[in-house]
Formats: sequence, C-alpha cells, structure tokens
Amino acid sequence: MIVKNEEITLPKCLSSVKNVVDEIVVLDTGSVDRTPQIAQRFGAKVHHFQWCNDFSAARNEALQYVTGDWILVLDADEILSPKIVPKLRDAIQREEYLLINLVRHEVGAAQSPYSLVSRLFRHHPDIHFTRPYHALIDDSVTVILKQEPHWQIGYLPNVAILHVGYQKDVISQQNKYVKAQAAMEEFLATHPHDPYVCSKLGALYVDIGKIASGIELLARGVTACEENYEVLYELYYHLGIAYSRLQNSKQAIAHYKAAIKLPIYPILKLGAYNNLGNLLKAVGDLKGAQTAYQTALKIDPNFAALHCNLGLTFKSMNLYPDAIASYQKAIQLNPSYAEAYQNLGVVLLKTGYVQESLTAFKTAIALHEQRNPQEAQRLRQSLQEMGLM
Repeated sequence: MIVKNEEITLPKCLSSVKNVVDEIVVLDTGSVDRTPQIAQRFGAKVHHFQWCNDFSAARNEALQYVTGDWILVLDADEILSPKIVPKLRDAIQREEYLLINLVRHEVGAAQSPYSLVSRLFRHHPDIHFTRPYHALIDDSVTVILKQEPHWQIGYLPNVAILHVGYQKDVISQQNKYVKAQAAMEEFLATHPHDPYVCSKLGALYVDIGKIASGIELLARGVTACEENYEVLYELYYHLGIAYSRLQNSKQAIAHYKAAIKLPIYPILKLGAYNNLGNLLKAVGDLKGAQTAYQTALKIDPNFAALHCNLGLTFKSMNLYPDAIASYQKAIQLNPSYAEAYQNLGVVLLKTGYVQESLTAFKTAIALHEQRNPQEAQRLRQSLQEMGLM
C-alpha cells in the first residue's frame, strides 16, 4: 500500500488482511497524522517516500520492499472480502498465472458499482507500475506476455475488494480533479491514442462539464481500443453518460447497448443496464426498461437501486402491487433508502393504504433530514397541502 493521512480508514483495511498475508508493506508519502504508527501496530513494515505527484513512482518504490512471491495491492479505503480468501489462496497456487484480476465493489455506489482491477500478481522482476495518476501494472504485463507466452491472466469472478471510501468535502474533491486532469493531460500528450487514458480523462471531462472534449476523447479511445473489452466497456459506458448529459437519448441508448454486448463479466455491466433502463423509462419504453432492470437483477439481486428503479417502472405501468414489492425489496436491502420509502408512500397512497403510506412518508422525511433537508421540507410541505400531516 501507499498511504498519506489515512488514520481513519487504515485500521479496517489492515484488519481485513492481517491474518491472510505473510507481510504488510506500507509506503508513507508524508502523513502528519498517526498513519505510520497504526500501520506498525498491525505489524507492517513502514517505509517513507517523498511525494512527487506520481503514483507509479510511489507504487514502484513500495515494490522494492516486497519479499513474498505474490503481491496484493490495496488502498487504505478498501478492504479484502473474507469470502474471497479461499479462492484467492487456490488461485495463487496455479503455476500458469502471472496476474489475477479482481472484482472491486464500490459500496453504496448508484453508478457502475463493480470494476475489474489488476491488484494480485506475481513478484516478477519485470512487473512495474506505469502512468502517473491511474497507476497500473497492465502495460508491463502486456510486454511480459509477449516475451514469455507461457503466462496467463486469471480472473476471480466474485467480489474480492470492497471500496468503502468516505465523502470528501467539495474543495478537496475539486482539488483532486485538478491534479488528476493535469497528470492525465501530461500523459495524453505523449500517448494521444492510449485507450485507457482516453477513457479516464474523457470521463473526467464529462464529469466536470467539458462534455464535447470528453466525447472526443472517449470516441478516440473506442477507435484505438482493440481487444481490451473492459476498457472498451468503460469507453462506451461514459459515452452513454456524456450523451445523456446532452439529452441525446438515442445516442446514449446506443452506447449503453454497445457496452452491454461486450464479452466481459456480467457483474461489470450493471451500471450500463441501470442507466439504459433509466433512459428507456424516460423515453416511454417501459417494457424495455423493465427488461433492462430485470436482466441486471438476475446478475445481482442485491442491487437496491435496481429494485427501486424497477418499482418506478411498474408504477408507470400501473402495476401497483409489483411496484410495492420492488420498493419493499429495495428497502430490505438498504434500510436507509429515502427515495424508496418516498416512492413506496406514493404507491400505497394511490392504492388506498393511507396509514401505511403516511408511515413510509414519515420514514422518508426522517432519512432525507440527514442528507437532503430541502427534499425533507418539500415532502413535508406536500403532505401538509394534501391534508395528510
């Protein structure tokens, strides 16, 4: 791991691996809190590195201190899923694997909740990280596979890493965007057709409102991308988001459908299915939206937002019992899901269950108070105007 000022999240991360790995190597890049001491408490070998605005340089420095045969890379706001450990142990016994890609779950994410990350690999002398911002070993692995074709890349289909994160303040987030943009633009200048940087920088441009620039980069990445289907998926996925921002539903739908058709792990496609369903619902294709949501729920029945969105679709189709069941499932999976309670209240009211509706609305208001006080006030006012409060 490389760390800086991670005293809040580090204990959970290291607790998840302390009885799994043989050694913990932590490279501190300038913490002013208790991060180094916490790492040492977990038995980590702590080394220090002067930060130079290059994640690859830091990660490669950390590699210098590794003594084991296999390397697992984690960030401080991630934890290793205990359920994956037996499969992980089995996988590293396979003689043919050079790299084993892992599924990471963005806990609580409404968009694209799963990704594939190259975080488990052999301690091979030629494996190293490249790219200053999104540090990857993939470039060096590609070279090795050409020179040593007996190696293979493996995959563990179950969730291995949970990215639990925490909300940054707005200024910190904006500063992060500025640094990321500068680092990726510098890399793009010398690698103008690199699909991965086209994907990441294009997505960032879309996120900060530079949509035309984002679309140009993402489209360039699609043209340059060959058989790295995970990167191609990200390119199509972010093109879908970009065209949605431009309210060009036809193009957005086409790109989400292109993303879904790619031969990658189904669990990685959930974001595209969800966004496709939302678009189809918005343009009035309720059957298409229902199919998109239900296909995604076959892949991951525990994705609460999909159940809520399916409930909205059933409501638009006047299938109220189905809508109620979908909202209740979303709430079962996420008891703090204010929107699900609110939508449940609407349907219960429509079907004559006034008291049950009021209970759902009151729960929604209480949950909104914590995160969205304006919505809480709006909902309370609407109920007062209807004479329900």
